[in-house]
Amino acid sequence: MPAASPPRRVSPATDALRERAHELIPGGCHTYAKGDDQLSANAPPFIVRGQGCHVWDADGNRFIEYGMGCRAVALGHAFPAVLDAVRKHLPTGTNFTRPHPIEVECAEELLGLIDGAEMVKFCKDGSTATTGALKLARAQTGREKVAVCGDHPFFAIHDWFIGTTPFDAGIPQCVKDLSLTFRYNDPESLRGLFEAHPGEIAAVILEPAKYDEPADGFLHKVQALCREHGAVFVLDEMITGFRYHLGGAQALYGVTPDLSTFGKALANGHSVSALVGKRSLMELGGLRHDRERVFLLSTTHGAETHALAAAIETMRVYQREPVIETMAERGAQLRDGIEAVARERGLFEAIPLFGPPCNLVFGARDRDGNASQEFRSLLIQELIRRGVLGPSLVISYSHSERDVEETVAAFDGAMEVYLRALEDGVGEYLVGPPSKSVYRKFN
Repeated sequence: MPAASPPRRVSPATDALRERAHELIPGGCHTYAKGDDQLSANAPPFIVRGQGCHVWDADGNRFIEYGMGCRAVALGHAFPAVLDAVRKHLPTGTNFTRPHPIEVECAEELLGLIDGAEMVKFCKDGSTATTGALKLARAQTGREKVAVCGDHPFFAIHDWFIGTTPFDAGIPQCVKDLSLTFRYNDPESLRGLFEAHPGEIAAVILEPAKYDEPADGFLHKVQALCREHGAVFVLDEMITGFRYHLGGAQALYGVTPDLSTFGKALANGHSVSALVGKRSLMELGGLRHDRERVFLLSTTHGAETHALAAAIETMRVYQREPVIETMAERGAQLRDGIEAVARERGLFEAIPLFGPPCNLVFGARDRDGNASQEFRSLLIQELIRRGVLGPSLVISYSHSERDVEETVAAFDGAMEVYLRALEDGVGEYLVGPPSKSVYRKFN
């Protein structure tokens, strides 16, 4: 059987809806990573339904999906236990003038999983959480500059991070000057920042890991540098949290940050993120201290009952079912299968895979071995034609062995076209413009 129903052409009604979206919404959507410029031209313009790891577009085409809502849907779309928890709270109201007891319940659930985390503030997106962490660090240290890992692609929509990218229109230079960048697995690059800016760096923020593992005790060396220079050590676990380890990647690698941020897989796609950390820092945003007050996080919708119910049930599923183990196992099956067919077709170097099995991405290279957006778009295009929607290979608990086998078969077929494109030129096979980097100055 095919991996999915053969993708049809986009209907005139769906094309009209896309045009209307661009008239009403800058970029046609509310997340840059979901934009038309991020995939091939034959990508479905809209997804209308998901079940497990399968999604259906507005024209009824079914796909095996990877990426899973920008890595947020770790259990699978419409996961029954999570839906039941949400339904339980919807009839009783979702937002009130005073806190709801579920806020304490959710805090206890999360803090019980993260070693060294003593307090938590919930919010709705990762950017708010990471920016809150830096505000705490600046208040604690009285310093203004922050050190940001330049090898990790996204920390926040806010100026302190976007100002480090080429996509920096509208950001004052004085703000950009406050963010300094260092390299992952290069502690000397961070040491150099501390030496060049003595007593000025409030915090160091990075992901525990991305595509490379921390080498030679890198995370511990970062922590030691922070302690030596009086900076706050922040780990952004938006992606790694509840995907690498139940206690976050910090538990996997045996390091305890001062502050850390979680989201995405925390509530299986429902809007919940969290800033957690040491009481001595977190309480600066509270009422029980005599220091200068910090306006930490205050979000109208940050503690919606149904979203926190989703988070609680998601965390409990992680604890009672082999979610993380299954994602690692299926991801390894996927990696091994794709690498096997790539070797058979002589494309192992041209289509490299990066990252751990639970968080795989693929590259695409041209005849000269250079990274190529054109060939990446061609690969995505041919996967879509074979029923796989795969801007990445980020897997979920709902991907079965059969889904993985069908995905490998789709890659095998796509590689046949890739080989011809290497010989004849990618322009002979790519329909429409190639995908583009989000961080570019002009469209």
